[in-house]
Amino acid sequence: MQIYFLIALGGACGALSRYGVGRAVNIYLAQVHWPLGTFAVNIVGSFTIGALYILITEKSSLHADWRYVLMVGFLGAFTTFSTFSLESVAMLEAGKIAMALFYMLATLTSCVVGCWLGMSLTR
Repeated sequence: MQIYFLIALGGACGALSRYGVGRAVNIYLAQVHWPLGTFAVNIVGSFTIGALYILITEKSSLHADWRYVLMVGFLGAFTTFSTFSLESVAMLEAGKIAMALFYMLATLTSCVVGCWLGMSLTR
């Protein structure tokens, strides 16, 4: 039962953080007609999950229970690949094929690089 509480606690914090970061990015960079808030959240989340993975599994710097709070709960709610998918389909349906393809390629590439960078810098 404790694991569920840890995941829920992390998830609530992750959801609020996702909303705040996404909103802040979109407000301050409103002139960019691209889902930059979602893009930024996914890159930050990918970097963070890479770093946490190393800290928890390889370095044992954090207790294993932090995996439930931070990786499953917080980052599960913070990262937004379902929103990314919806925004991509919306661009495709609006006929913005090149923009949608660029967004998908840039997001996937940046998030994988972000995860690798988080792991490399933490090692």
